[in-house]
Amino acid sequence: MLRLYHCADARSFRCLWAMHELGVPCDMKLMPFPPRVHAPEYLQINPQGTVPTLVDGSLVMTESVAILQYLATRCGPTPLFVDPQDSAYGEWLDWLHYGETTLTAPQTVVIRYRFQKTEQKFRLPQVEEDYCDLFLERLQRVDAALQSREFLCADRFTMADISVGYALDVANYLSLSSQLPPAVKAYADRLRRRDGYRAARRTQAMLAQAGS
Repeated sequence: MLRLYHCADARSFRCLWAMHELGVPCDMKLMPFPPRVHAPEYLQINPQGTVPTLVDGSLVMTESVAILQYLATRCGPTPLFVDPQDSAYGEWLDWLHYGETTLTAPQTVVIRYRFQKTEQKFRLPQVEEDYCDLFLERLQRVDAALQSREFLCADRFTMADISVGYALDVANYLSLSSQLPPAVKAYADRLRRRDGYRAARRTQAMLAQAGS
């Protein structure tokens, strides 16, 4: 059985959501954040002390988008995967990585300086503002794609939507939802109404309750 190490609302939520969409059984381990500080034994599994970590037999993976691609290819057949022979395959890969590299990366800078730098001398409001603006600028491509589509590619919901959808959840956490373009906001609302998304949220809440 797969094992997923997860922190509430961290990048590992992408993987938790994907597993519920796939209906894949998994041993979920909810970790205290940050695990490298509060669960030092976890460093034996993932020396970086980050989440996610997916363990599948002897395989250990730590990149959330790589895990999405792995699950899509190994746990299929599934409509969440786009076959390399499909004309939408390249677009699928591009959106899959866009969600992390282009959208989530600037958000993590905001989180670092807004929430993790507790000493006032390390707080950099201008950095926060600049990186929020960068994220919103990069949403323009998402907005353009959604003018004529319900989902990002292949005329259906795929792992690419999970990757980008997580970044929109982070935008909500950063109080940026009111600045999302209308098509992007409607898209985010559609994603959050999915059974797989709601089941992942319930699982996360139950794990937190069991550990409290």
